[in-house]
Amino acid sequence: MKRALIYFLLGTVISFLLNYFFFGSQGWKLDLYYGFSFGAAWGIAYFLDDERFSLAKKFMISFAAMAVLVGIGTLIFSLELAVPSILKFSTVFVAYYLIASFRATKSLRK
Repeated sequence: MKRALIYFLLGTVISFLLNYFFFGSQGWKLDLYYGFSFGAAWGIAYFLDDERFSLAKKFMISFAAMAVLVGIGTLIFSLELAVPSILKFSTVFVAYYLIASFRATKSLRK
């Protein structure tokens, strides 16, 4: 859990800094929100990378996280600005498991 929080924080900070300084900022609040979705994807993917979670449970938790992201984004910004957070989240989440699939253990934790 501790490492998942570290991945979450590092992913959030790195994504925020890249968006804010290099990729054309849309405002620091929106950049922080997108950074939060990026960091959440890394943190949740790392946390769920465990044998105790079935594939169905991993999907359900990731979909619930995406629903929470859209809900938060819609409340703070608008639906049009919240949808890209889902794209960032799902891209990172899939990339994590794609990279893990190339390993013999099918996990990045081991």
